[in-house]
This record gives sequence, structure tokens and C-alpha cells, in this order.
Amino acid sequence: MKKNKSITTDDVLINLCQSVTEVLSKASGNKITYSAMVQKITCTCLRPDIGSFVLFDGGFNGIVVINLTSIAALEIYQDYMRNMGMPEEEISQSHLADDVANVMGELMNQIVGDFTFKVRERLQTSITQSQPKMMAISKLVQISVDTAMDRPQMRRVTFTTKNHNIFYLEFAMDRTEFIQLHEFESADSIDPDKVMEESLAETQEDTGGGDSDEADDDFLAELGL
Repeated sequence: MKKNKSITTDDVLINLCQSVTEVLSKASGNKITYSAMVQKITCTCLRPDIGSFVLFDGGFNGIVVINLTSIAALEIYQDYMRNMGMPEEEISQSHLADDVANVMGELMNQIVGDFTFKVRERLQTSITQSQPKMMAISKLVQISVDTAMDRPQMRRVTFTTKNHNIFYLEFAMDRTEFIQLHEFESADSIDPDKVMEESLAETQEDTGGGDSDEADDDFLAELGL
């Protein structure tokens, strides 16, 4: 009898890492890579200089956190703006600029959107995501939002930019295992340009009528700060 194929939480993490590298490499025009080694961690945190997180639920629950140093965030942001044809004098030089956070938040949304697609096509289940929040922070903040995870598995992965700047992804999800009962066709390809266009439209729609300061206050209140 043929042994059924199983997919663990670490296999799911590989799909997420692929989404990070594919989206950011496409956006910046430069190759982004991730380490072959992964760390087991005991909690997920927002870390300086720029941090972002997204919650997801559905077929399984989890959280994705991306932490960038100022220099890594600026490299990705500036390469993205140049790749979009933006004049050099209009590109921000400080990681504290609003457009840096906006661009990185948009890219985070695209990353999780691509990951959601991979989960649907490769694991035959569905997850939904919250709107990502990207913000500049000066100290470590532990994420304690209740995501109702079942025996959470937490991992930390190191990513490297073209200029050898480092940033990190922290990931937590239910401890689960997917077992393939029979063969099926998986549509592994997705058009990154289409994802980018849809994400940009959603971002503009979501931010069109809101008060950013009030949103930040609500966000910090959720974290108990």
C-alpha cells in the first residue's frame, strides 16, 4: 500500500519563506534569500526598527511577524521605488518616513496574500488574513494577541538582501499535520503583478477614509501599551 504524504508546520513555513523571497525579489528587482537554518523560539515579538504582523485563521490559526532594521527596510523600499520608476529626489532617505511604512505594509500584504494562495492550492484548505500593520518602533514588544492557537509552533528565519542586510521573519501557527489522501493537481504559479495590483487597490481602499493616528492608538491598545 502506498504511504500517504504528510505536510508538517515546517513545510508550511517553507511556503511562507518562498512567498517572502518571491514577492520582495519581484518588488525590489534584487534577489532576497533566506537561511537554510531555522530557529525554534518561545514567543513572537515586534523588534526595532520597523516591525509588522498579520494574523490569519481558517484551516489553521497563526501569526506572521516581519522585523527589519532601518538599513534593510530602506534598501528594500528604495529598490522598490526605483523599480517603479520613481525619481531619486522623491525617494525618502529616512526609515521613519510615512511612505516607507506604507510601502513595507503594502509588501507585507502581498506576501501574506501570496502565502494564502499557496495554502489554498497546495494544502487544499483556506485561511483569511487581517490587515497588516507596519510601524517604526524603538523597543522590543512581545505580541500577546489571542489567536486561539492549538499547541503553537514558533519559528524564526533570517533573510538577507542583495547588500547583505539582515531582516527576520517570526512565525507561529497551530501544531498540525496535513495528510494527502490522494493525488491532485496543484496550480503553483501566480502572477506577482496581479497580486501587487490587487493589493495596492485594497490598501488604497482601506486607508482612504481612516485616521492613521487613531488606528495607531487602537493598535497599541491591543498590545496593552
